Amino acid sequence: MLSPQVAGDVSPEAAASPLLRFLTQCHAEFRSDNGGAVADYIPELKKANPGHFGVSLATIDGHVYEVGDSDVPFTIQSISKAFVFALALETLGADHVEAVIGVEPSGDAFNSIRLRPDNRPYNPMVNSGAIACSGLIHKVKGSAAFDYIRDALGRFAGRELAVDESVFASERETGDRNRAIAYLLRNYAVVEGDVGAVLDVYFRQCSVLVTARDLAIMAATLANNGVNPVTGEQVMKPYTVARTLSVMTSSGMYDYAGEWVYRVGMPAKSGVGGGIVAALPAQLGLGTFSPPLDAHGNSVRGLKICETLSTHFGLHMLNRSGDVRNSIIADYDIGGISSRRSRLPRDQQILEEHREDVRVIELVGAHSFATIDYVSRRLAEKPAPLLIIDFRRVASITTAGGLLLADILRSHTAGDATVILAGIEPASQIWTTIRPLIENIASVRFFALLDQGIEWAEDQVIFRNGGYVAAKNSSHLKEQPLLAGLSDEELTSLAALGTPRSYRAGQRIVAADEPGASLFFLQSGMVSVKLPSGVRLASLDQGMEFGEMALLDGRRTADVWADTDVACLELPIEEFDRFRREHPKIGERIARNLAAILARRLTYANAKIDLLTAY
Repeated sequence: MLSPQVAGDVSPEAAASPLLRFLTQCHAEFRSDNGGAVADYIPELKKANPGHFGVSLATIDGHVYEVGDSDVPFTIQSISKAFVFALALETLGADHVEAVIGVEPSGDAFNSIRLRPDNRPYNPMVNSGAIACSGLIHKVKGSAAFDYIRDALGRFAGRELAVDESVFASERETGDRNRAIAYLLRNYAVVEGDVGAVLDVYFRQCSVLVTARDLAIMAATLANNGVNPVTGEQVMKPYTVARTLSVMTSSGMYDYAGEWVYRVGMPAKSGVGGGIVAALPAQLGLGTFSPPLDAHGNSVRGLKICETLSTHFGLHMLNRSGDVRNSIIADYDIGGISSRRSRLPRDQQILEEHREDVRVIELVGAHSFATIDYVSRRLAEKPAPLLIIDFRRVASITTAGGLLLADILRSHTAGDATVILAGIEPASQIWTTIRPLIENIASVRFFALLDQGIEWAEDQVIFRNGGYVAAKNSSHLKEQPLLAGLSDEELTSLAALGTPRSYRAGQRIVAADEPGASLFFLQSGMVSVKLPSGVRLASLDQGMEFGEMALLDGRRTADVWADTDVACLELPIEEFDRFRREHPKIGERIARNLAAILARRLTYANAKIDLLTAY
């Protein structure tokens, strides 16, 4: 546990960020731990300052936290093994690499000369496996092998990396045990060609200079499915990353690996230069630097930082508490929850009678295999001929989730059903993941907005059930909800006060903030009511009115645009008010109709709110 007195040492910058404050407190707590000893089997490593202590954490959105000596360079040493293994997988393919290197923990020291019974190295995290990886790359790249490796390490770190030539010379001078391992590998044809050249590649990759910040970004690149979160570059494929993280989990911390997974629970790799790199998939990358090592060859202070961070925040990779049921924020049919397109009474009646023909599921959060499986089971409970799935609140979807979703869509559309996917941004992670999987599935439609998808589905329901009779002129005003209940004689008298108007598609009929001087009764065509920002509030068909809010407020609150060529009757408010005064009963009827119109709008808004809060 952290001591409370270290809080006074926190900088103003750290105080502004809870995570940076926590890392700063950890650093202050553990910097006085003088346990362990600097590695001395390579003479140059003995020169390291045991007081150096740096911590860095990088998030997968590219933010980097740094505390202490996070910018002090040191040699990467065995940490390079994980990234060179990834490079070998990427360069030669898994089958080729796995044919010569195993992936099982050895139970031996990292520099053991013992091989598996089939004469392969146990895994790429021990020296024999790492030398084999360097040998594979040397076989393909020849004299350019090291530059190829250094370039890859630099892309992981997001910058060009240098080499400590003194450490390289020292490793080469004292590397007899590694020479023995290399010649043993050559004896069994695991390493081919010039052993000395292969070892030079290996010694040089271990001598590459990095900082704790570099390690954090390198780890975050692994955590981010191979995409460097700072540069945005796809450094390695997700397949490669998954295999690399797997071996790091089982074998990355020498013969402390089991204890590490038990206590910390993050894929990690340590190096005798004092570094530790740890990656928590989909969340963060951590890099620490402190030269004093324990008996296993791991940084003493680095281990404490990693364990404390994991324990305090519950970051163990097996400590997951998500509930798949939270992946659906709303699930409803269109009864009482319609699109913003106003419908004629006869068409609205069809929608009410066939409300269950359209099912809407609104998803939320990051989606995986498990959450999409839950969605599939919910769908099976109540299938509908028109299914709308809204993704606007979805942050991401895994490949496994995308594959399962594609199977769901194939099954759902196998008959006459149609699926509408709404709210997926073009070029988003969701789009790039699922589009290739579903592009050949019939009866799948895409809409940018959920409201557009619901409107299209409503149109299908109305058309399939006898709606949308041949368009007719509505000049008699009988179908206008505002004028419901008026007699033919009264409607004729009212119509005589108006002036016929026509507008072209795309023309603005009224503008926000203008005086509300007229009512408009649509006789043919369609209009949309929009805020000045472009957000649609409603779409209206022939037989409907707009501008009625001017009866309550003297100024327009929204624009009205002609979606098609439009014919309408414009009735001045003054004339309308005079007509109502001269005919009090008619005025009372219109006031009741207006109240009913507003009540329906309020009911819809409340239904939507109730629906969302229910989840």
